[in-house]
Amino acid sequence: MGAEQFRQRASGSSAKEAFKKALEEALYNYGHAGYTGTLAEKDDFIEIPLPEGEDGMSYTTKLLDECDERIDDKWGPAGCISLGNNKYIFFGWSPT
Repeated sequence: MGAEQFRQRASGSSAKEAFKKALEEALYNYGHAGYTGTLAEKDDFIEIPLPEGEDGMSYTTKLLDECDERIDDKWGPAGCISLGNNKYIFFGWSPT
């Protein structure tokens, strides 16, 4: 079995609410069968602060490329970065 990188944006009044919405969307779009390589395979997330001056999407790429231990496990939690204004990006590795 392999793994695939994913990134998914969502909005909500909190990261938890945004994650719930993003997860529902991923399950709707990719199904419940498993091994989709998407957020649909995740049941938890870890919030990662966005360093000042960094772009959210570029920072997710950096963390994935560097195999950051917080998001480097396809069975572990998704990463979550707040983009401000109740917008979030969820990202990481997911089983395929």
